[in-house]
Amino acid sequence: MFELMLTSFPAVIRYFQLRRRGEPITVWNMKTAVFLWAVMAFCVFTVIFYFHPKTYAGVVAFRTVSVVAQTSGPVTDIYVKNNQRVKTGDLLFRIENSAQRAALSEAQAQLSVMDAEQAKAEDSKLVAEAGVREIEARLGSLREELSDAESMLERGVGTTNNVIQARAQLQAGMADLDAAKAQLDLANIELEESIPAKLEASKAAIAGAKIALDFTEVHSFTDGTVTQLALSVGSPTTTLVLRPSMVIIPDRPEGVPIRVSAGFPQVAKTVLYEGMPAEIACETNASLSYKNAIFPAHIVSLQPAVATGQVTPSSDLIDLQKAAQRGTVHALLELVHKEQEAMLLDGSGCIVQTYTNNLGGVTGHIVAATGVVKAAGLRMKVLGSILAGIGLAGGGH
Repeated sequence: MFELMLTSFPAVIRYFQLRRRGEPITVWNMKTAVFLWAVMAFCVFTVIFYFHPKTYAGVVAFRTVSVVAQTSGPVTDIYVKNNQRVKTGDLLFRIENSAQRAALSEAQAQLSVMDAEQAKAEDSKLVAEAGVREIEARLGSLREELSDAESMLERGVGTTNNVIQARAQLQAGMADLDAAKAQLDLANIELEESIPAKLEASKAAIAGAKIALDFTEVHSFTDGTVTQLALSVGSPTTTLVLRPSMVIIPDRPEGVPIRVSAGFPQVAKTVLYEGMPAEIACETNASLSYKNAIFPAHIVSLQPAVATGQVTPSSDLIDLQKAAQRGTVHALLELVHKEQEAMLLDGSGCIVQTYTNNLGGVTGHIVAATGVVKAAGLRMKVLGSILAGIGLAGGGH
């Protein structure tokens, strides 16, 4: 409409010219003016729509956190409700934990048994050391007896049998010493290797049992608002990600700007550029006074690929006919004034209007000036959405 009004001056001039001359206003007399009007309107339409692309596929994107239990079982306690704000670490709900508590008690009892076995192994080591010392002392006495028997045999007052008997007793004592040392080695191995390994296994079992018990208490890992809570006491929980117990809408992180996602037609790719000025009008911010209804913004990023062209391996061969519906060029926009971010509602649908201002020379100024038409059209769209939304234009809302 604005474009037609802007380019209608040849027809208007010709109309008043014919009226002044008193000539009839016919199609033949108006043909040149109408033709010029059509050519100019076409040129203006082309410039405006090509250099200032607009899309209705804008949205204030946000993330959600699915709360999924890490163990299954019936719910015994619920500590939150829908639309309740939670902090990181807050307890959300508890799952029946008798089996986990029994497993923890068993692991702790096993650790007590291992402590007793360690004390027993220490006593066994002391007994083995005492046995070694006793046999070593007895071997000293046997060596002296053998030496005395050999001396008496040399002097002719002893017998060979006495020497043989003393040697046999010494050899038996040495065998006993080897057995006692082996027993001491076994006690050392039990005390230094086997018992510590069993203790570590028992401690690991306790740690695992505590983790399993902790899994029965589900805590929040983020600050946010609880929604879609459908649990009740006695409800069975599941560990399936596709069936969360509730959903948390996390708070916006401080210092991280909100980005509005917008999908532009693919033909607009040659015009869009990072830093391109834009205006964003979200439905949840529409107002009759236009106060905080339209926010100045700029493009900060353009996705380097169109989503519909994505290829993922599967058992079926790719049929390009499925890509007949053209995807959009994904752009991310940030508001110019950061204080306006608090006025955006997550998930809002938005109209995104961009304006080309990176062309030089007179032509660039003319192209940039035509953006006024699109700006006016955007404000008319906001007014139209208000009228349709509250029923003034015949809607039933």
